[in-house]
Amino acid sequence: YPKTWIHWWLLRNIGCSHNRDLIFILPYFLFFLTDQRQFYYSSSFRIIGVQYNSALSRQSSDKFRDMGIWIEKLMYETFHNSILRHKYRGSRLVRVSPDTGGVVAQVILTFVFSMDDKMVLRSTINRVLQQRLKTYPGSARIDLSSSSLTALKDQTAERIFNDFCGLRYNRSVAVAGLPRITGGIPSYGDGEWPWQASLQRDNIHRCGATLISNTWLVSAAHCFREAKNPRKWTVTFGTYLRPPLMIRHVRTIIVHEQYRYPAHEHDIAVVQLAKHVEFSGVVHHVCLPDAMEVFPYNIDAVVTGWGAVSNDGETPNVLQEATVKLIDSETCNRKEVYNGAITPGMLCAGYLEGGIDSCQGDSGGPLVTPDIRNMWYLVGIVSWGDECAKPNKPGVYTRVTYYRDWITKHTGL
Repeated sequence: YPKTWIHWWLLRNIGCSHNRDLIFILPYFLFFLTDQRQFYYSSSFRIIGVQYNSALSRQSSDKFRDMGIWIEKLMYETFHNSILRHKYRGSRLVRVSPDTGGVVAQVILTFVFSMDDKMVLRSTINRVLQQRLKTYPGSARIDLSSSSLTALKDQTAERIFNDFCGLRYNRSVAVAGLPRITGGIPSYGDGEWPWQASLQRDNIHRCGATLISNTWLVSAAHCFREAKNPRKWTVTFGTYLRPPLMIRHVRTIIVHEQYRYPAHEHDIAVVQLAKHVEFSGVVHHVCLPDAMEVFPYNIDAVVTGWGAVSNDGETPNVLQEATVKLIDSETCNRKEVYNGAITPGMLCAGYLEGGIDSCQGDSGGPLVTPDIRNMWYLVGIVSWGDECAKPNKPGVYTRVTYYRDWITKHTGL
């Protein structure tokens, strides 16, 4: 049975071919395709001369990110300049621990090869890694006496990656011409935006929310102006509203103390689940930025939700996504835009020409952007705007960095 498109193409063309050589080659070619699989290895080594900082315990911190960029670049150069360059698929720094005179870094390495190569390539991986670290020319010294390389089971590697914030796995291809968040596209694959949640009252979608741990979500305060009783709310996960992938009841709702409807300031709330979620490839948490993190204006960010596809339009069943630009507050406060209404706790995103925007029903949902390691950070929370996708009226979001300490105060995160 053809398991992939290339199997199907070969079988279809072989069936119509009189080329006997190709027929004899086919079984070996199909074996090569199906026998290749991913293998994971955990490598640990001590780095002397690097001072441990508590920020290194958080995967979303700038210090952890900087170390991750350095080490993952080192791994890339190590294996791409070796006989394993065609088998190496990537690496990720997963843990940094304090050690005498430095730190210990744990890295997960991913390779693709056949089962027959498994034992030979393990020793080759270790030899290549040892040779490279021994001759590393950087200022920090790598102590090889403490280095190790351990094979990981698929389930173990998957669990480690699932515990990592902000990683996406199933990136579907955009399909043109289908219903959309205002100017956006549907997101059909589970795991596209695994931190997205739906806040529902009476089993009806009311707002979006973002998973920030296995028990806490962040959303907009105005979503709860009519009902703050946790027992009236449920949270669902998954790409589709109906049927949902997972349902959870709510234990606690905390609305910012200074929020006063209909004003837009302090439009933030956190929601605690009655039962924690098990992280998986399709449901896990986004990265929270540090309070001092600066996201440059005019970079791309993605807003997701089940909101209306046009102002006061229909609500889709499948999660929608749209790419927007971060807009500086000076531009957004211009007279023809929002005329000074944007405060430090707010962030504008969209296009001054209009056309792409969040809309009704997207409130409380995430505005996210990736870093250089392709980890996604929560930049904003869908808050308000003048209708949807109008020229000079981009979406306005609660600025997460401004309320980062408030989130920590109430969730411990």
